[in-house]
Amino acid sequence: MESKKVWYVTGASKGLGLALVKVLLEQGYRVAATSRYRTSLTQAVGPDKNFLPLEVDLTSEGSIAASLKATNDHFGRIDVVVNNAGYGTGGTVEELDSEEIAQNFDINVFATIRVIQKAMPYLRAQRSGHILNISSIAGFTGATGWAIYAAAKASVIALSEVLAQDVESLGVKVTAIAPGAFRTSFLTAESLALPKNTIDDYKEVRASHARYLSMDGKQIGDPVKAAEVFIQLAESANPPVLLFLGRDAYNRAAAKSAYLCDQLETWKELSFSTQLMEMTEA
Repeated sequence: MESKKVWYVTGASKGLGLALVKVLLEQGYRVAATSRYRTSLTQAVGPDKNFLPLEVDLTSEGSIAASLKATNDHFGRIDVVVNNAGYGTGGTVEELDSEEIAQNFDINVFATIRVIQKAMPYLRAQRSGHILNISSIAGFTGATGWAIYAAAKASVIALSEVLAQDVESLGVKVTAIAPGAFRTSFLTAESLALPKNTIDDYKEVRASHARYLSMDGKQIGDPVKAAEVFIQLAESANPPVLLFLGRDAYNRAAAKSAYLCDQLETWKELSFSTQLMEMTEA
């Protein structure tokens, strides 16, 4: 009987998803992975008896449901679901149009929700499983010029934290992972969506975008080491609900946490000022 877990990974044709699939297969795990184009996925990964490449439209509930059924039919179970598909959108709230905003949320948030909805019946029936939702440090502490991306990734963290509570009694674990900068194609001009229409007044935002694009190929994070962390989380009996991945992510989260604690105390009196006065006996 197979003892290695079965993994289902979205957005696996490049970046962290591709690195994860390759490491999983090297370690003998069984892997179903999705991409918009099956050919690009098979070319990137190569042949392996434990690999099931799937062409999936993450905007389609039917396509997602079919891919999860194919995974369960092929391997007999699903143990780890990784919601990795996503992309960055830069620009201010004023500059981005409704379609640009909706498209980012559709992949970063709603696709994650769709996958969870279609995967949960399998995990619930097994009374076991682990959902790994890939967020970003931007979802905890965002940077200038990335408001919509930060909002989408913050949604993934909030979703994961409550989902973990909802499914705990069913034997299912949930972890949101908030990576910092990893040396993938994420910061290439092809992988980042910038606004079609820009406003000249937002000079600091343009400078922020230029800084991030200049970091491409210089990120300190190793995708292979990230993949090994994902596996460690999936094999852990008591994994965290939220993990900041990378020294840069940890440092940014620590600074934000200290700031929040300071703000809580600074404005504590005003926060408490809305409390109803205690009733006194006549």
